[in-house]
Amino acid sequence: MSKSVWPRLHATFAIVFSAVSLWAAPGAGQTVTGQARAVQANVLGTTVLADTGTLGGTTDARDATLDLGIVPSVLSGEVLHAVTIGWPDQVASEASLASLNLAVGGTNISADFVMARAFAALGSPATATSTIKNLSVNGVAIAVTGKVNQRVPIPGGQLVINEQTVSPSGTAVNAIHATVLGVADVSIAYATAGIQSF
Repeated sequence: MSKSVWPRLHATFAIVFSAVSLWAAPGAGQTVTGQARAVQANVLGTTVLADTGTLGGTTDARDATLDLGIVPSVLSGEVLHAVTIGWPDQVASEASLASLNLAVGGTNISADFVMARAFAALGSPATATSTIKNLSVNGVAIAVTGKVNQRVPIPGGQLVINEQTVSPSGTAVNAIHATVLGVADVSIAYATAGIQSF
């Protein structure tokens, strides 16, 4: 190898080393956001079912389950499940329930299965999805499009399907969010995930 090549290789290695050392290494200093819950119902007070609480760090994992969840005169569901897990380079959260029956302001909402998932990896935008099987409102089947923030009007309010919000700390998703003005605000299957370097 000629002597003129060495200075160029030396400069190339110096640039690559500098770039790698500036790139955030997992565990070098991250803040994580992670939480999941099956139900939050604000109807004459707030009731929360199967809530993980928030992650405490990059090596934390939390879960919550219930065989049966009931908010009297408002909601019932089965197999409520919520989990959130943090790693040094990613966060994953998931919430689900089956056999949903919800009554808000005279509107009956049902689904066989509801799930929300949120995922964040270091250096990439956080993502979220929801899955809803056999959704109906007052006995009428609702086509779930998969689009973000799909809105369905209900008397006195609205139903938002795959409701997503993005913030600097991550992404949050409610698989179903039903509101009736002045009467009820109910979210079904909520998950959030985010990770940032500092």
